[in-house]
Amino acid sequence: MLAKYDCKEGDLKCKLNLGETKKMEHKLPELEYEYNALEPFIDETTMRIHYGKHHQAYIDKLNKALEKYPKLKERTVERLIFSLNRVPKDIRTAVRNNSGGHLNHSFFWKLLKKNIRLRGEIKQAIEKKFGSFENFKKQFSSAALGLFGSGWAWLVLDNDKLEIMTTSNQDNPLTKGKVPILAIDLWEHAYYLKYQNRRAEYIEAFFHVINWNKINENFKSAFNYRL
Repeated sequence: MLAKYDCKEGDLKCKLNLGETKKMEHKLPELEYEYNALEPFIDETTMRIHYGKHHQAYIDKLNKALEKYPKLKERTVERLIFSLNRVPKDIRTAVRNNSGGHLNHSFFWKLLKKNIRLRGEIKQAIEKKFGSFENFKKQFSSAALGLFGSGWAWLVLDNDKLEIMTTSNQDNPLTKGKVPILAIDLWEHAYYLKYQNRRAEYIEAFFHVINWNKINENFKSAFNYRL
């Protein structure tokens, strides 16, 4: 069980309480920068489609799936994921995929910003765990490149230790008891317009738009999770 949930959906400052309910309609979170803010590494057209079409589609499908069971609308997206075994079977797959897509993307948008230098506690932790930032980058990129099909690569906190992992589709490390710190979206819709099948180039470009200030916040707040 996690601690109290009292802040915005998808924010790692949040602490969760799976026993609490909060009546809500799932909505697209505000994008905190312009669509072209990540150029040339992530192009404006991709951002418009990825955020406005793909993420919105997860939300629309999630809300649609929950219409049949109004009581489930009281659950946060995190709580839906954690209580999937209590979601009716006829909508369980839709809830898993679309609540995961909503949660993962809400987390992902906050990680992106140009020209932010790696520093602080996360820098020290990465260097301690991986030996150097370059070793971390190599291992993270290798995991991202090696993921078959669609999914995500993550830097997570697992029992107070950093770890690199991948998940397929829209699964989230929280379901495995691990707290996300950093993530890269490896679905083709995240990069195909600009990079086509050149996933390695997209992964390299991603390292130019990581908001290390936010990653540092995520790292520090992750220790407050008690899974």
